[in-house]
Amino acid sequence: MDRLPKCAANYTPLTFLQRAASVYPDRISVIYGRTRFTWRQTHERCLRLASSLRSLNIGKNDTVSVLAPNVPALYEMHFGVPMAGAVLNAINTRFDANNIATILKHSEGKVFFVDYQYVPVANEAMRLLCDSLGSTISQSSIPLVIVIDDADSPKGMRFSEPEYENLLRNGNPDYVPFSDRILDEWDPITLNYTSGTTSAPKGVVYSHRGSYLSSQSLILQWEMKSEPVYLWSLPMFHCNGWTFTWGVAARGGTNVCIRTTCAEDVYRAIAEHKVTHVCCAPVVFNILLEGKHNQQSLLSHPVEVLTGGAAPPPALLEKIEKLGFHVTHAYGLTEATGPALVCEWQRKWNVLPAHEQSKLKARQGISVLSLAEIDVKDLETMASVPRDGKSVGEIVLRGSSVMKGYFKDEEATRKAFKNGWFLTGDVGVIHPDGNFEIKDRSKDVIISGGENISSVEVESVLYRHPDVLEAAVVAMPHPFFGETPCAFITARSKCVTKNEETKKEREIIEFCRKSLPHFMAPKKVMFLEELPKTATGKIQKFVLRALAKTYNLNPPRTSSTPQIKSIDQQTITYVPNDHQHPKLEQVLAMSRL
Repeated sequence: MDRLPKCAANYTPLTFLQRAASVYPDRISVIYGRTRFTWRQTHERCLRLASSLRSLNIGKNDTVSVLAPNVPALYEMHFGVPMAGAVLNAINTRFDANNIATILKHSEGKVFFVDYQYVPVANEAMRLLCDSLGSTISQSSIPLVIVIDDADSPKGMRFSEPEYENLLRNGNPDYVPFSDRILDEWDPITLNYTSGTTSAPKGVVYSHRGSYLSSQSLILQWEMKSEPVYLWSLPMFHCNGWTFTWGVAARGGTNVCIRTTCAEDVYRAIAEHKVTHVCCAPVVFNILLEGKHNQQSLLSHPVEVLTGGAAPPPALLEKIEKLGFHVTHAYGLTEATGPALVCEWQRKWNVLPAHEQSKLKARQGISVLSLAEIDVKDLETMASVPRDGKSVGEIVLRGSSVMKGYFKDEEATRKAFKNGWFLTGDVGVIHPDGNFEIKDRSKDVIISGGENISSVEVESVLYRHPDVLEAAVVAMPHPFFGETPCAFITARSKCVTKNEETKKEREIIEFCRKSLPHFMAPKKVMFLEELPKTATGKIQKFVLRALAKTYNLNPPRTSSTPQIKSIDQQTITYVPNDHQHPKLEQVLAMSRL
């Protein structure tokens, strides 16, 4: 049997787009404002993109970066870039110029696609990239910048040619995809950077095989039927949209693209396009609940929602489901190609009271199909903990949907893999019924609206403030984001009055906002004479976390804090203001895993 041949008849690349174009050629693939594409057209556009990239000397394993919201161009790149044999690097639009420059340098991006909305921050990132290269700068070390224009974009904002649509027009629609010649499913398909779980983002590499299997796994476990209408609330830069960029094509569905996630746009899209599925972080639930009653009344049919990030409180789940959303809870991380656990519903739970059902839905559930195994272990002995719902250990994974490793970081890759397992860094339990539940985060990561924030990274900035003697950052509850950073400070100079303390709190928050993406800056600063410590001098963060839960969030306003209606959008500091961009007057945060 070992001599049986591997050939084109029984070993072909794993892909969804060509099948979608062949089987569902006239179905609507993408909706964006007045723009409509069919699967035949999307396939042709992706071929043109791949052909154009090849003409720019983009070859196998070259990195193609993109900074864009959920627009058709970003969706097409999930197919067109691999068709050229290259690796897609979708950059988090909430990163600041310094983060973006670091990623461009580390990934060695050859082409940098930039949506017109992010031209200012991209321009600054390119300047920082050139400065960092210094005397080693060369033409090959600077990516070619291509602007993604929009029918309604302001004029005079481009800083490079060609433009995306022009690039496609010059492409060959009969191009034979490089991906058709893939000889190894282990080849990389995307490079995604974590959002600051360490002092700098780490590049996570996905394989063709892992991405394909993860896509299949999620559409099965979410029970996504044929012809879904999928609303892009979840950013495509987050684990490639939890792989639904490819999964929707597998079901011959329709991708409804919106630039921003606000209640008005979401409810309008659901009503107008009969949306059936949407992914989001629990933070989006608050946006939808804050929507006006006449907007909520537009929800005339059930909508399936897959949510992940910080576990949604049971009370929040009850409220959102009363509107007509049917919620499935998932847990994941960038290194696991998105969701690794899904809370599959069991019929026997239907007879339980609503509040009990909500508690069950808030658990992280069981492993996705693309994982071979998942467990909770004592890392000292690598022994599994009892399945009693009480014994804690670290959640570990293994399977084809786990990343290939960290790009250009052998040490971090080695630390992440131990005895054939990937270590998530999350502490959890296994219930007697086999369902998993996260209890804590061993890396002290704060999940704010689905975005990972490293407490260590925020603390390092706080310690740069001249009046900070000691600092510790923990998560505190936030009415929209679920969690947000709270800083505990021992100051060098003591505040005598409450006014002095409020003034210093405002000053420290402003200081952090100058050095960090704004979503990472503390929303509250508390001053203590001494931080609680163990006998060996280690700060007891569990004490501070308990203390942070007792506070009501009412952050002091700073000079750069804008008035908002739903989400604190100072996280995107580089978006032009309203009088420059009337169409962006309600730019709100997109959901974050």
